[in-house]
Formats: sequence, C-alpha cells, structure tokens
Amino acid sequence: MWEYLVHGEPTPKVQAFLEGLGKALEAQGFRLNPASEAPNLVLNAITPENPRPYRRRAQATFVASVLELPEFPENPLQSLYPYLVRALSNVLLAYVPGKGVKFLTLELGHYQEPEGEGFFRRVAQRLRPIACSRLVINNIFEPDLEPELWQGDELTKSMYWAGKKLKEWDLLPAPFPIEEILPPEDLRHVKRLYGIGGLSYGNLSVRKDERRFWMSASGVDKANLKEVGRDILMVKDYDPQRNAILLSVPPHVEPRRVSVDAIEHWMIYREHPGVGAILHVHAWMEGVPATPFNYPCGTYELAQAVAEKVREAPDPSRAVVGLKNHGLTITGRSLEEIMERIAGRLIRTVPMT
Repeated sequence: MWEYLVHGEPTPKVQAFLEGLGKALEAQGFRLNPASEAPNLVLNAITPENPRPYRRRAQATFVASVLELPEFPENPLQSLYPYLVRALSNVLLAYVPGKGVKFLTLELGHYQEPEGEGFFRRVAQRLRPIACSRLVINNIFEPDLEPELWQGDELTKSMYWAGKKLKEWDLLPAPFPIEEILPPEDLRHVKRLYGIGGLSYGNLSVRKDERRFWMSASGVDKANLKEVGRDILMVKDYDPQRNAILLSVPPHVEPRRVSVDAIEHWMIYREHPGVGAILHVHAWMEGVPATPFNYPCGTYELAQAVAEKVREAPDPSRAVVGLKNHGLTITGRSLEEIMERIAGRLIRTVPMT
C-alpha cells in the first residue's frame, strides 16, 4: 500500500482539487496517512507569496507541490521553475480552476491535463509513476582508481571532445542556478538529501572495460569535462543491497557525485557488450520509440524502461530511445560514432504529451 499526505495551507479551490485528487489516488492504491514520516507522495499546497517546502525525511518521498494560478503562463519554465525549486518539489502542479493542471518536472518536462471527464483520474495516473519510483542516487567512493588513470585517458579525452561538440550544437541548456533561487538553509537541505549542488542537463559515458565505465559528474559544465574525480568519474558497479553506485576515485581528490542517470547506463552496459558509449540529451528525433511514463531521473524504474527499449532495438549497440517528456538516450560503439549519427538530426524541443 502506497501512502500519501497533504501539506501546506491550500486555498479553497486547491482544497477542492486536492480532495478530488486524493480520491483518485486512493482508487489507484494509495492510502491517506497524515502521520506518515516517510510517505511515498506528498501533496504540498503552496502560494506564489509563500512556496513553503515540505522537508522530507527520506529520499523515497516524492513531493508534488500545487500552486493555484489565474492563468497558465506563456513561458512555464521561466515563470514556474523557481517555485518548483523553492518548494523542494519533484514536480509542480500549476492549477488553473476551470482549465486544468500544468505539470512541470525537474527534468524540464511540462505538459497539461485539461479539466473534463476523468480529470482527477488522469492527474493521479500522471503522478503514480513519480510517487512509486525508487531513486538510485547514493554514491560510494572508493580511492582505488589506478594511478595511471588519475589524469584520464583517451576515453576521457573523447568525452571532453563530445562535450565541446554538444556546446557547439547548443544542446547543453544552461544549468539553473539553484543557489540563487534557494535560501542557504534550503540549499543545505537539498545537498544533504540528494547530494547535489546544482542542476545541469545531459550526460555522457564511455565503456572502460567489461564492468567499468567513465561518466560525467552531476551538476558540472558538460562542455568542460577535464578533471577525473570532479568532472568525470569511474563507475565500477551497482550495489543493490546498499542501493548505491560504486565509484573508483583518485585518493587525493574530493569527488563530485556521478550523474543521477548512472544506474541507467550501468544497466545498458551490463546487458549489451557491444555498447561502447552512451549519450543523453534534452532533445528529440522523429519516430523514436519512447518510454511509457515520465519517470524521474535517477530512478530504477526509468533505467528499466530505457533498458527495455534498448533491448528491443534492431541493434542495441546503436539504439535511440525517447524518454517521455524528457529527452533521448543514444547508444553507440563510441562517442565519435554517436555524434556522427545524430549530427543535424536532432530536434531541440522535446514534444510534450
């Protein structure tokens, strides 16, 4: 049984919305438990004047903040993203009474459910994959990287080259400066809970050997991937008992965390020996197979969904998979081969459905 609770001080119209949504969630297997210390889902009512966060006690708690607005903004990312971040939310629901809800996710997904028949059921169906996902974002650093790799190798040079190319193609959206949006106390809370110091989009990796791969770090400038342990990390395994990514780092470097998509790349490399590199961008290509749900980044469920689509591809070592309302994961023999295949074919705006 999945648990949810309601937090904040909803306006009368938001209160009515939350009551209808709560009934739809309960019909889909959730139970309201106001006393839960680690609910699966929190419906957090906020206002523009006071986007008060719900302070999670566990990584497994996903927060959907609900904000009442008179109209939907013309530019939802620019207008609404600060509320999403300031309320420490996984997803923001901008509710316009009589018109419906605009969803906005941390991964820049934004899509709408209009009011009408089955409205609350449709909203609950959108939230369920988010609330029922399992994050795999813990890192365990072991200072056992071979000294000859402390300065990188030819593979890390290819990552630097590919990052520069993505910048030239304008495929690296500017990171949101969360340190400018969040007050210091909330920023400390985010760092403690998720171990991140910034938000950036896109990632890339290359296979080192049978079990290991280099991958870009979280929150770094992907156009300047140089320092091992800080910009690029060696992923050596996933520990299911500790639900953590295992990394080899130089002993003299205070490492950054690896990209939250490491679990996805780990699954693909483990299953497909022919895959030598993986690229993830917030862009699109016509006619690509896509995952069925907008799972959050860094979740086991997203990794499984992408891995399934790679498995179904005619050639898994040269697959292009769409992540619903999010972007693309592209496999290849090398980063150079991937970049050659996609040159001139990417659509910068991801279709939202």
